[in-house]
Amino acid sequence: MRLLLFDIDGTLVRCGPQIGPIFMGALKRTFGQTGNVRAYDFGGRTDTEAVIDLMTEAGVPRDEVEDRLGEVRSHYSDLLERLDPDQMRLLPGVVELLEELAAAEDTCVALLTGNWEIGARAKLEPFGLNRFFNFGAFGEDGVRRNELVPVAVERAARQLGAPPEPNDIVIIGDTVRDIACGDAHGVPVLAVATGFTPDHRLEEAGARWVVPDLRHASVREILLDGHGGPRRTP
Repeated sequence: MRLLLFDIDGTLVRCGPQIGPIFMGALKRTFGQTGNVRAYDFGGRTDTEAVIDLMTEAGVPRDEVEDRLGEVRSHYSDLLERLDPDQMRLLPGVVELLEELAAAEDTCVALLTGNWEIGARAKLEPFGLNRFFNFGAFGEDGVRRNELVPVAVERAARQLGAPPEPNDIVIIGDTVRDIACGDAHGVPVLAVATGFTPDHRLEEAGARWVVPDLRHASVREILLDGHGGPRRTP
């Protein structure tokens, strides 16, 4: 059984500039400040990691930050009601690919995302994508992205009856941290250049394959058969 682990932001959907203010609002309601959010690189990080980094850099003791993570998530959940689907975009080829994968034998799709689950589901809902993902590993399951892979594998084992081998897993993402996450666990990464990281950077970071978007002809071969041509597929 092949396990295909999908990132969300920049891989499946783009939410536009609205997530930043929502995240800042949750921090402001909890800690009375946002830290230096505008200079922070969120790409490939977990929401938990972002809160800890921003608030500790702003002088809040780490133990206090960790104790109040649930409060931040609660405010974030409330503020997600402001999410405007009209500012969001479904990325090319996503639905067609997920429908094909859902119909394939010996293939299981799941999420591997730094989003807290409430945010992940809110971002997928406008496009009807939650139906493809029964489980996943999320931002509350670890601080660093690397910590999420064992969680996803354990949950897959419960679904499938046995854990998949690393060679039967593929991570699909759009950042260098997705690639580093895969490397840390010996899992190959299909990098898609629909986020903010250009294809040459994804290739330099060591992605097994790099494609411009999920419509590319090699994507199905890679994900369904574990094959697919050169690292960069123009």
